[in-house]
Amino acid sequence: MRQLVTVRTIAEVSPIEGADAIEKVRVDGWWCVTKKGEFKEGSKCLYFEVDSLLPPIPQFSFLEGRGRSKMIYEGKDIEGYRLRTVKLKGQISQGLCLPMSMFDDALLLEAATGQDLSSVLGVIKYEAPIPAGLGGEVKGVFPSFIPKTDEERVQNLPDIVSLHANEFFTVTEKLDGTSATFYKHDGAFGVCGRNWEYKDTVANVYWRVAKAMNLESKLPDYMAIQCEIIGEGIQGNPYKIKGHQARCFYVFSTDTGEYLSSAMAIEFCQMHNLQMVPVIMRDFCLVKGMGTNCVTIDDLLNMANRKSVLNPNTNAEGLVFRLNDLGGSSKVSFKAISNNYLLKHE
Repeated sequence: MRQLVTVRTIAEVSPIEGADAIEKVRVDGWWCVTKKGEFKEGSKCLYFEVDSLLPPIPQFSFLEGRGRSKMIYEGKDIEGYRLRTVKLKGQISQGLCLPMSMFDDALLLEAATGQDLSSVLGVIKYEAPIPAGLGGEVKGVFPSFIPKTDEERVQNLPDIVSLHANEFFTVTEKLDGTSATFYKHDGAFGVCGRNWEYKDTVANVYWRVAKAMNLESKLPDYMAIQCEIIGEGIQGNPYKIKGHQARCFYVFSTDTGEYLSSAMAIEFCQMHNLQMVPVIMRDFCLVKGMGTNCVTIDDLLNMANRKSVLNPNTNAEGLVFRLNDLGGSSKVSFKAISNNYLLKHE
């Protein structure tokens, strides 16, 4: 579950060239623009992550000038202030840092560093409206025997580089589409979006893709593939694809409850004539060259600023890094979203 509001420590405060009233602060791997003098290194703050939808309460009223966003949440129409990636005085700002003193709730003042406070403040993740044809008719909740698709942003993992510095990762392009899971379990074939399993209806794009790819016959029993569906009518179709494609990024055994390693997933897709997301590198090390100098989070974010393999005329959404030697019931992986992409599309 994504932690949208947490107590964090200001790791660094730096000036912004040409700016008199603002400066930049760093929390873990995130840079935020704040009022000058609002924070010092080592002080505590409330950090609100990008994609948060903040409720229209007095503490957030300074965001009113940016306008409100609307969405449907738990069957109700709600509106609030959506946090996007922005650039101020040439500095990228992602999320929002606010002093603890702005909130007098006892739960906030007693909260531990890293504790999720989303529910306390009524903050939810902004979800864009589901395009027609994607929602479909819900059959039930997402199957409990398959992990949902989600990757943590590298900015929230400040120790990831030092923990895995000398290990190797498979790097793939993160595609801008809609997440889908297809499975066969105990003879039953199922089709899911990010949060729900869907009934077989003509209008549903997940089922149309499954049938076009003959997935019910291709998938062995007790296996699931997790894919990004891209193409017409999805996120503006940045890859200019005719029709739809499902590009696989994870393969999971519903029998053993284990992921296949990256190498085994690639082999599985080749064996069953399935398309993978573009593989950028098979053996990427978080150490530069032959020395002991580790890459930084900023290095990884810069690496994500690239053109898409599928369409060199558009920016890639980013990269996903997955540790090669870890399969089993868990995986070590993270995503680096391109700031160039975010600034253009948000």
